[in-house]
Amino acid sequence: MKQHEIDDQVFELYDEYCHGHIDRRQFFERAAQLTVAGVSAMAMAEALLPNYAEAQEILFTDERIEANWVDYPSPGGTSGEMRGYLVQPSGEGPFPAVLVMHENRGLNPYIRDVARRFAVEGFLALAPDGLAPIGGYPGNDDKGREMQRTLDQAKLRQDMVNSARFVRSHALSTGKLAATGFCWGGGTTNFLATELGDELDAGAPFYGSAAATDKVPQIKAAMQVHYAEIDDRVNAMRAEYEAALKANNVTFEMHVYPGTRHGFHNYSTPRYDAEAAQLAWRRMVAFFRKHLS
Repeated sequence: MKQHEIDDQVFELYDEYCHGHIDRRQFFERAAQLTVAGVSAMAMAEALLPNYAEAQEILFTDERIEANWVDYPSPGGTSGEMRGYLVQPSGEGPFPAVLVMHENRGLNPYIRDVARRFAVEGFLALAPDGLAPIGGYPGNDDKGREMQRTLDQAKLRQDMVNSARFVRSHALSTGKLAATGFCWGGGTTNFLATELGDELDAGAPFYGSAAATDKVPQIKAAMQVHYAEIDDRVNAMRAEYEAALKANNVTFEMHVYPGTRHGFHNYSTPRYDAEAAQLAWRRMVAFFRKHLS
């Protein structure tokens, strides 16, 4: 089912479900109560669930890359240890590094694929699993979302800070670092920019919560911020964030993609907008190459 075939009311319910405001049962119960053009909205609700079998652009067996799981220390984090999915391009390196941060449900197949895509583009990519200290991504998003909610958020963010420093200092890294993320990972990209200062060279958050305004003066990275047009919760923060970036002379770009919804880059659900996602990807890769060269 394509995006244009799904009613706005169902998208709104799915947004509540994705962000943990209602559970899976409530999502389907409320969808079942909706009627669109005389037809139950249940099929629309079912179509919005991710299909990770289709969310692969680069196979882990691709000869252009090498993917491995790595463990590393994470002082001050959830458990003091972290695990991530490290993907390197073929060749000896060194390579500029990119941290790829997941949504609010752990390191699912979509985010691992994004890391592989970065490696094909010539970056050393690390996708940390914030759930690693409590068993790792469980294989389905519902359980992953429940697990992530149980974590101390300050410690989880510290795990991301430590992950950034790990990949930046990796033997295969040039020492130049970018970060990106989606939804929760987008907000955490903004957070990392305030925490890492000049340790971060570029950031590209996708539809994530803005950095705290009083922390924006600490941003030294160049920022490329991506927004969906139909995303009231996140977009409510945009004007204040833009003003703060300007006031503090941060190098930045902001892009809004017409007609798109929160999650438009995620190619495992009908929220995916191919044209916008591909444009955003090209912009981000070019931006990272410019600022990590």
